[in-house]
Amino acid sequence: MANFSKSHVPQFSVEVYQNAYLPEGGREVNAIITVTSTGGGTTGGVAPADAGPRPVGSGRGPDAAVVLMVDCSGSMDYPPTKLRNARDATAAALDTLRDGTRFAVVAGTHLAKDVYPGNGRLATADAQTRAQAKDALRRLTAGGGTAIGTWLRLADRLLGSVDVDIRHGIVLTDGRNEHESPEDLRAALDACAGRFTCDARGVGTDWEVKEVTAIASALLGSADIVADPAGLAADFTRMMENAMGKEVADVALRLWNPVGVEIVFVKQVAPTVVDLTDRRTGAGPRAGDYPTGSWGDESRDYHVCVRVPEAGIGQEMLAARVSLILPSASAGEPPQTLSQGLVRAVWTDDMVASTSINPQVAHYTGQAELAQVIQQGLDARKSGDFDGATAKLGRAVQLASVSGNADTAKLLAKVVDVVDAVTGTVRLKARVAEADEMTLETRSTKTVRVKK
Repeated sequence: MANFSKSHVPQFSVEVYQNAYLPEGGREVNAIITVTSTGGGTTGGVAPADAGPRPVGSGRGPDAAVVLMVDCSGSMDYPPTKLRNARDATAAALDTLRDGTRFAVVAGTHLAKDVYPGNGRLATADAQTRAQAKDALRRLTAGGGTAIGTWLRLADRLLGSVDVDIRHGIVLTDGRNEHESPEDLRAALDACAGRFTCDARGVGTDWEVKEVTAIASALLGSADIVADPAGLAADFTRMMENAMGKEVADVALRLWNPVGVEIVFVKQVAPTVVDLTDRRTGAGPRAGDYPTGSWGDESRDYHVCVRVPEAGIGQEMLAARVSLILPSASAGEPPQTLSQGLVRAVWTDDMVASTSINPQVAHYTGQAELAQVIQQGLDARKSGDFDGATAKLGRAVQLASVSGNADTAKLLAKVVDVVDAVTGTVRLKARVAEADEMTLETRSTKTVRVKK
């Protein structure tokens, strides 16, 4: 377990948005939990070369390790500019590393090879090691297959070899994961989950969206498409700046429930939809922890739904206690509670009170449905069910319009002709660029924040 210094742990706050009132016989309680982290003290970027070793609490950020996994399979040679752009993007990411960050570069084919610094080690970022790593990048050539699970397992071994606060990976692929079974990739993701976070990028249009998004979802990172390889350097720089801005890892959302209360689901709903329900680990009697990954200065929203026992009019109960937990730095120490919030249930015969839906809950229920109907619509379109695709994508247009999700609305408009956004009346386009369809699918889980 990483050894966190409280001097660079951000301040966390928990806000609960819900309608606590239930009608007689009502059992389902929904709440949006807004978690905000502030004052971590770093926003990424490179520390001065002469800054020397980082004293604890110096504001240079926590100790971090990053592994960059670059696809070097044969398809990266078609066109040859693809591998060149990938090398340039990785070099740009190296320039964004804070001095003192541990790092490695992995060349990924049907095998995984740590091409810098090599021999199962990590380098320490400074002017000299960055230059050496760029030399190693220039020597990369394309050839072989694709087995992303082997890349992730090597990254896990490398990241696990050092005692640091933040462990992060970046995966770049341009093709389908054809040289290992889906079960092998799933096993690798299960083995790496909770050990490091990872961003995943697909370059071009010959990769499988569900593989790339599965990596990001399992490892609590971001997924995106870079359809034009020329855009890789800017994207990699942003990703690395974001990674360098993380201050604390392994924060858990802990739910404690009274006797008789069941958890229906726990989902992150902003900035993306990620279902955490099945990732619960026990944390004592009637308590469970859900992973949230690494945090810098940022805010995220979670939707918690619980089922309470029936109660009479006028009764009130605590439906759930939500805590943000930082694991103990060493054995024998208790975990640190960073912030807490309460989810309540109150039974009333006031119909207006019990039937009103909290605006935050309504908004994110719509955003989760939006992500779902886009996936269903695109799957229907691929399978030739054009009526089903029209209905689902029409509903997506309607939801995007109602919630003000302008980015998703623009992506939908490249796949369907919008007749009436308010009613969700659309026609499927006869011809759709593959990059446009893949962009919509990859970004379908991105949400907009509720307007407070």
